[in-house]
Parts: sequence; C-alpha cells; structure tokens
Amino acid sequence: MAVLRAGSERIAQPGITQNISSAGVLFTSEQQQDAGETIEYVITLSGGGRKTVKLRCLGKVTRCEHSANRRFQVAATLARYEFIRTR
Repeated sequence: MAVLRAGSERIAQPGITQNISSAGVLFTSEQQQDAGETIEYVITLSGGGRKTVKLRCLGKVTRCEHSANRRFQVAATLARYEFIRTR
C-alpha cells in the first residue's frame, strides 16, 4: 500500500494494509493523518501469482491512532476507486 495524497499535500508514504472492505481500509503508516481529511491511496492486490492489480482509491480519514514502533493505525473510507493495470 502507498499513500499518495493526504489533504492537499502530495506525499509518497508506504503503508501496510491490515484490513480492507467495500466500505474502507485499515492500514499502518509512519505518518499521522488528520481525521476528516481527504486521502488518496493505492492498494496492490496479489493472488500469489505473477500478476498484480493496483487499486487507486479516494476516501476520507475516519480515525488515526498511535500504534507500535512510531507508527499510526489509520482507518479511511473507500469513496471512489479505479483499477490500474500492470504488466
């Protein structure tokens, strides 16, 4: 997972997806996100084979809490998405 934009700030921040559903995503990040801000993120889906599918998502941060090792656990909605095909 990668966070591309938080609010109006463009960032390139890696994250680790913890849980995903049709309503949103829970992930860990090194950067704190503000609740209510718009967030753009990309989730890489892999079925164990060589092909992967990237899902570019747009949503809002619903909560952000301190986690272990100077990380944050971030929950965000999944308002809009598009598939990005890779070769």
